[in-house]
Amino acid sequence: MADSVDRIIAAWARERPDLPVDRMEVWSRVTRLSRLLDRARSRAFAQHDLEVWEFDVLAALRRCGEPYQMSPGQLLSELEVSSGTMTNRISRLSARGLVLRRPHPVDGRSALVELTGKGMELVDGALAALLDSEGGLMRQLDPQDVEQLGAGLRAVLGHQEIRGGASGHGPAGSNG
Repeated sequence: MADSVDRIIAAWARERPDLPVDRMEVWSRVTRLSRLLDRARSRAFAQHDLEVWEFDVLAALRRCGEPYQMSPGQLLSELEVSSGTMTNRISRLSARGLVLRRPHPVDGRSALVELTGKGMELVDGALAALLDSEGGLMRQLDPQDVEQLGAGLRAVLGHQEIRGGASGHGPAGSNG
């Protein structure tokens, strides 16, 4: 089955037969799928009155397990955003009652960010909507093809993470 990338590659091959345009096959599809996935995720999270970045922070806290607390530094490391961005995100989530800032029990100069019951309920609902949405994007695929695709992408991402990514800053984007 041909797709839009096939048409783009054919046009480039016609216009620039001197270049190895077939290399665009994988990354052009990943880019286009990423855009589709971003839109699907935004719709899924909007059902729960969340932005993608809000889900990312709440999901990091939810995944860490009880007592669902992380330091701002741990969140920075997990989500790969700047300190100023994380401070702003924590403040905005706190204002919505989705997280609490608690004094660090050992380091009086630091704080912990804790997921509230309201935050947990919201992120759990958004996760279910996300899984339904993402499942819909692959519903027509054979489960073995999904497994093979996951393994191939794991190999590429793992290699890039070891190298520090193309930008030298590691992976980016929604962290699920």
